[in-house]
Amino acid sequence: MPYLTRPVLPAGTLARAPQPTLPTGDGLVLRPWRTDDAPAVHAAFQDPVMHQWHIRTADSEDEVRGWITEWQGAWEQERSVQWAVADTSGDRLLGRVALREIILGDGVAEVAYWTTAAARGRGVAARATDALARWALDEIGFQRLELTHSVANEASCRVALKTRFAVEGTKRRALLHPDGWHDMHLHARVRGD
Repeated sequence: MPYLTRPVLPAGTLARAPQPTLPTGDGLVLRPWRTDDAPAVHAAFQDPVMHQWHIRTADSEDEVRGWITEWQGAWEQERSVQWAVADTSGDRLLGRVALREIILGDGVAEVAYWTTAAARGRGVAARATDALARWALDEIGFQRLELTHSVANEASCRVALKTRFAVEGTKRRALLHPDGWHDMHLHARVRGD
């Protein structure tokens, strides 16, 4: 049975070219992950703040190398795309930004991010998120990007609002964290915002 509408983005929209490096224009770059990022990612995941807001831990650099291998292969699968966020002056890892839960046919994806402890309070998450959103919406043609965070995570809410992701509501008891179920704010940025 045929659909009444065409896909917003056809299969192959991302995979037909290599994963790009995206400069933010203000001292940061979003670049594909490299295996030699493993020690910095492992160190980032030892931070208690990461344990508070994320549901994953990193027990070893070998485990992280496995994640990076998955992240490197995800571009071709077009379901999840991960970038390392680094400074342009020394290529020091400052965080991660991603498109997850990609549905090309609907032109929808979820934005996710984290920053290292040393990068917090410097606008790194907001700058990286804004660069990713501009690329996804304006260059690639996604229609809608969603962003969710625990309602208790005020810093993440500030990032969402600063990057023009409008609050759309609260998803009650939507994600299980180590300390129990968290309500999640749902934000979205659509093409033209």
